[in-house]
Amino acid sequence: MAIVTSQISSRFYEEYKDTEITFTKEIIHVLSMDPRQIYIKCAGSQWPCIINSTSFNLARIIIGTTGGAFQQLAKKDPPPVNLRFSFYSQDGQPINFFVGGKVNSIQAYRGGKDLAVVTISYTQRPPEDLILKIGHLLDANVNFVRRKNERIVATPENLRKLGIEKKEISASIDNITRNCIIQSLSFGSCQIILMGLAQFLKGKPVTIKFEFEDPHDVITMTGSISEVSPIKNRKDIVSATVTYNPDLIPLPYKLHINSFLMVLRKQDSKVRFEGEPPVASVKDALKEAAPSAEQNPAKEDATVFQNDETAAVSENAETSQNADPTENTKAAQNTADSAEQNEPEKTDSN
Repeated sequence: MAIVTSQISSRFYEEYKDTEITFTKEIIHVLSMDPRQIYIKCAGSQWPCIINSTSFNLARIIIGTTGGAFQQLAKKDPPPVNLRFSFYSQDGQPINFFVGGKVNSIQAYRGGKDLAVVTISYTQRPPEDLILKIGHLLDANVNFVRRKNERIVATPENLRKLGIEKKEISASIDNITRNCIIQSLSFGSCQIILMGLAQFLKGKPVTIKFEFEDPHDVITMTGSISEVSPIKNRKDIVSATVTYNPDLIPLPYKLHINSFLMVLRKQDSKVRFEGEPPVASVKDALKEAAPSAEQNPAKEDATVFQNDETAAVSENAETSQNADPTENTKAAQNTADSAEQNEPEKTDSN
């Protein structure tokens, strides 16, 4: 098991090491990150900071310009730093670790004077915990594009591996609740069997709730019925294809589907992508899976992936306080005030 995990970690690191992911509210929730326990440590002290984004090569943090952290990091020859990450395991236990690095650049946050964005280049490979957490998320977004229409037949064995206990579900179709049976699932759609007439179902809006286990999660999917096929010898029952709204597919759903496909790929190395032709590169897949902030500036929870080390801080920095959903600028200012008013926490050398 440890060998397999190491192989997955190595693949994630090689494929996604230059891909930068911005910590939106959704991503913070999915990763079980505790943003209030993120610290920057240097010169024997550590200060709270807001992490805006990370790749496997660098991270961007937001700090106040009047606190001790800025005074240390803005020196002509700044000392080495350690960035503290904090997550929760499935059983609620904290997972904390440091990643060593050096200051690469400092920029004003949105041109202001109170906050600064510090880019930290890692001087060591991040711990496996971070690579696996970020890697699984990036991998799910890549395969969302590459294997979007590859269907998983809803056999009892496949549903068990997916974490779905039963194939009987309820769907709200045109605001009417109907009992359904799952036929198949994919990243972009599902097929269900239900009572009804084809001419009255096609094109109707649908909301479906899937209940997953390990971890327990109820995921709501929205879309519309794109195809309806009759069931042989039954005039009152049909098979319907529900195509999801691509902009509203939650990350947890992508992760569940991708985890199943990863297991399938391990068991059969001959498995190939189906449906849409494979994209040319990981970068192209990430670009298609997550539109840029410029294309969708009003969508606060959009998942943004960046590869340009000189890119400005994303608008999504405003959502990094998941447990206490206030604006990030206010949270960053509070962090800066706290760092300025309180003595920095003295720590032993890492």
